[in-house]
Amino acid sequence: MAKSYENDPNVINLIGSGTEINGDVNSNGDIRIDGTLNGNLNTKGKVVIGETGKAKGEVTCKNADISGKIEGKITVSDLLSLKPSSLIEGDIVANKLAIEPGARFTGNCRMTGNEQKTATEFKKPEEQQKK
Repeated sequence: MAKSYENDPNVINLIGSGTEINGDVNSNGDIRIDGTLNGNLNTKGKVVIGETGKAKGEVTCKNADISGKIEGKITVSDLLSLKPSSLIEGDIVANKLAIEPGARFTGNCRMTGNEQKTATEFKKPEEQQKK
């Protein structure tokens, strides 16, 4: 009897080195890219882009470890980790961001989360007392 992986979030999908995929990818599980993806990537799991991996398009996921290259916007609902060999050319939207020395990105970065500070919370204490 064949096992169905359709809704199994523990499945790890692999795009190996030397493989090129043209088109959008949607998944419930984790994805590792060591090859090339030309298209949008949307997953409820974790994305790992290895040193030889390239993604050209929008990436949306829960967590991500990037060692390769992304050309496009990346949106991460939890933790985005940029390794020393990573290169991102596009905007970053993440709840938490870890950038190791050597990592590079060109674009805007916006941090999301439940705690949005107002402008008054960033003022110096003496400025707050003048009110």
